[in-house]
Formats: sequence, structure tokens, C-alpha cells
Amino acid sequence: MPHLEFKGKYSVYSHHLTVPHHPLVPDPARSVGPMPDDDNLVVHGDNLLALKALLPRYAERVKCVYIDPPYNTGNEKWAYNDNVNSPQIRAWLNAVVDREDLERHDKWLCMMWPRLHLLRGLLADDGVIFVSIDDNEAAHLRMLMDEIFGEENFINAFAWVGNLKGRQIGESGAAKTYEHVLAYAKSIDEVERWEVGVDFARGLMPDAYRMAEYDVLTDERGEYVIKNELHNTNRKFNEDSAPTMVFNIHYHPGTGEFRFTDIDSAQRHEGFALIPPKRNNDGAHLYHVWRWSREKIANESYNLHIEKHGESYRIYTKIRDFTSTALKDLVTNISSSDNMLGKLGVQFPTPKPVDLLKVLVGSVASDDDLVLDSFAGSGTTAHAVLALNKEDGGNRRFILVECEDYADTTTAERVRRVIRGVPGARDAALRDGLGGSFTYMELGEAIGLEEMIRGEALPSYESLAAYLLYAATGASAGSGQLAPPDDLGLFHQTEKVNYHLLWKPDEEWLRSVDAVLNSERAERVGAACRAEGRKAVVFAPAKYIGQRDLSDLGITFCQLPYDLHREG
Repeated sequence: MPHLEFKGKYSVYSHHLTVPHHPLVPDPARSVGPMPDDDNLVVHGDNLLALKALLPRYAERVKCVYIDPPYNTGNEKWAYNDNVNSPQIRAWLNAVVDREDLERHDKWLCMMWPRLHLLRGLLADDGVIFVSIDDNEAAHLRMLMDEIFGEENFINAFAWVGNLKGRQIGESGAAKTYEHVLAYAKSIDEVERWEVGVDFARGLMPDAYRMAEYDVLTDERGEYVIKNELHNTNRKFNEDSAPTMVFNIHYHPGTGEFRFTDIDSAQRHEGFALIPPKRNNDGAHLYHVWRWSREKIANESYNLHIEKHGESYRIYTKIRDFTSTALKDLVTNISSSDNMLGKLGVQFPTPKPVDLLKVLVGSVASDDDLVLDSFAGSGTTAHAVLALNKEDGGNRRFILVECEDYADTTTAERVRRVIRGVPGARDAALRDGLGGSFTYMELGEAIGLEEMIRGEALPSYESLAAYLLYAATGASAGSGQLAPPDDLGLFHQTEKVNYHLLWKPDEEWLRSVDAVLNSERAERVGAACRAEGRKAVVFAPAKYIGQRDLSDLGITFCQLPYDLHREG
């Protein structure tokens, strides 16, 4: 696969691995009805640091990511502020990017590279990421995501027609009517076809989603529509990959009976019409395969619709539940001039419309799935999540990250207003409030070796335990609270290992014997492990027992803070 080369790439290539971990510190005064476990989050802070901070709790748990990064038009006046290791590259990157900057594309790619890597780490195996972009960086972004997510995991390049009248930028060519939304899977094999309700689709995008184009027919089992032929046109399925699905169908128009023969058979049945599979025109294979097996065709023939075309017949599948339809990659009738923020009394220059996010998020996330937006802006993603929950009774949750100072006054304030209700709003649900809660978070001091040695930044027990668990195993702490510490500090168990942490964010306690792994504690830890058939890892500031004795007990000792960054 071709790779995208850009200036600074090798300075940021592994930068996401060296970003320090910061604990997330709640701010109750800015929160709304905060919940103790797995609440919605609005995080104020640099999104690179925030994404790294989220990993210990949310690695591989996010079902849907939507981001709307800078389009790099040259008018945003943004500057890359990541603390990369190379001083020369850091000085080059930190300049404000404008239209006169001939290396603005390189700088933008340097900014996106580590963030996309961290977002991929947060996605669940069946997760999907959507990225809004325009023509300035669409081609570069496509290649960048091919490299990070894998070309095989590309799903769609949506065209969102936000301004059908068009806007003329420059002095040549056609007026621009649409922006791009690239969609990639963490693993394409885990993603099913996306559907939306017909009524919902008609209301938002009648041109793209009319089920009226299909005639509603009736048989002895009720109403149905026809849409797809029985041929499977996906090139992955052919006479080599699915040989049992290549055969001749013989159909009797009088009785409706089906019979079958092998593709190379010359046998014919009197009164039956021969319906062979279609020949493939890609040159690689002879035939498309059938969608259904012989057995299914014979047993469920009532769900097949047969039509005569000239002297031949065609077979279609009947769709009896036509309350939903496939999501299309052309999104129309959702205007970019959505005045939702004006109705909410919140100001923001270029908000994305709620309906666009409802289409994208709603096609992927349901029930209690987690949705993340790390370029949160005005907070449209949270608004869409809460609106979807109100409509279908779901319990989707959101995480917003915004680095700018308006994270409280715009991003979080919008979410507060849609939760509590907006008096005078025309929409009844918005007027009454969409309900929900969120915890407002700030980034705490980095969990770093030097800071801990000096006693300047002592993380809470839970923050440190979650970080150590992720560093040692790559696993997230998940939705539940880490086990509260007893005098042995057991905070997590896997099938083979118990994890212990002796810690309090208190300098006096850390200097006391309470913070030490001594012989008596080690014997109890070892006895518990032997009884359960596990080994143990103990994180503590000090030990009063030799490593040989610890090894005999099945214990690995990791001294804090010196082993803090020893990745497992």
C-alpha cells in the first residue's frame, strides 16, 4: 500500500506513545447532575493530552467517534502546540498556520497523526470513526487514514450537501455544494449495513430516501416491496470463494416450484424456466453467486418475487419490514445554515447541524454505546446523542473534548441548556429539556516520574491504578470503579494475575511503613495467589523483602515512582 510522506512525519511517528498521562479532575460546579460511574463527560484541555488521559478508562470501548478538525483553509489561524521531542521540528510546527504558509499541509498532518492513532486505540472492535473535512485536506486525510486504520477498513466517503445553492470560492470551476465525511471501521468485518427509519429519512432527506419509489405489493402473507435481485454482486463472493452458491435455478411459472442443477449440467425440466446465475463482467470470475442457498430458496420461496422479462425470468427478494432503509452516502436537505445555536442563545461561528450528527451517530450507536468527539466545538455531538436518547429511549453516552476557553461558556453551556430545557423553543422536546447529565473535567498534573519524586503531583489512588493497569496490560479499567484499596491494595484481577497497589497521595504516608511491601504482606499476597492459581504484581514505593523471596511467592515487585513508565 502506498504511504503518505510529509515533513515532520518521523518526528511525530511515535509521539502518541510518549505523551504523558494526565488524570481527569472533575469540576462539580460546572457539571450537571454528575453520576459516579460512566457519566457523560465534557473535558476541557488539549485533545491530544485528553485522549491519552481517556485511554486507561475507555480503551477499546468507544463505538462511534465523530470529529470535525480544522479544515486547514488558511483562515483558521491555528498553531500546532504539541511538545514533540525535536526542538527544531517543535519550533517549525509552533508557528501560526495561515494561507501563506507553504507547509501548512505538512503541519496539519503532523497534528492529525498522533490524534488519529489515539482515537483508534479508544475505538471498540466494532467501532466506527467519522471525520468531517472539505477539499483542502480531503485527499491527504484519506491517505492518512488508510495508513493508520488500514485501507481495507474504509467504509464510505459521505457527501453532505450543506448548501445546495453553492458557494463560489476562487475564480474558476463549479460552485461548491458539499463537504466530505470519511468513515472508517476499526475492523470492517465487524460492521453491518447501516439503516435509518423511513419516516426519519423522509423527513430529513426525501430525495435520497424515498421508499415511495418502490411499489407496495401484497401476497397471502401481507404487504411487501421488492428491491434487490437474488444475485450477490459483492466481488468477494464468487464461484471460488462460495462454490455452493453457484447453481442453476429451474422455476415453474404455473406451480411456483423450484428445482436445481449444477452450473455445468445440461439437464432440463419440462415446463420449467432455466434461471442461471449471472456471468461476472470483471474478468476474474465466471459467475456472481446467489444470495440464498438451494435449501433456503426451496423452504422460503414465499419470500421471493419472480418477474418475467422478455423470454427470461428474474428473481427478487421480498422486503416485508420496510420501516427502515439503507443509509446512503449522499446526505441532502440538511442545511449548514442551521440556526439551532441562535435558538439556544449560544454563539459559535460554524456549528455542524444536529440532524447531520443524528444521521451519522444514529446509524452506528444504539442502546448504551459510547460516542466521542475530540474536536467538540459547539457541542453538537452531545446534543445529537441526547436527542436520539429522547426519541428512542436509548442510553447512549458522550465524551466531548474541547481545548479552547469556550469549553465551559459555549460547549458545556449548550449541553446544560438542552438538558434543562429552553423556554420558548418551538420543539416540545427541546422546550422541556432532553434530560441527562454530564461531568465537567479538567486535566490534572501529569503523572510523571520527576513530579512524583518531588511530591509536586501525587495522583489519586484510582487515577494511578487505572493508569498502571493500562500501562501493564493495555486494558481499560472499564465502567466499574477499581476495587477500593485494603491493606494489600488489590485493585484488579485477570485470569492469571492479581494487581496490587500500595498508595495514598500523601507524602507523609508514602514515607511511612504503611507504604512498604514487607514479609508479612508478601506472604499474604502469595498465599492468596497460590489459592487462586495466579501470580501477583505489586506496585509500591518500597519493599523490605528480597526479590528471591518474592519470586518464590510468585510476586513481581514494581517500585513507584521509578517503574511508573515501564510498559508491560
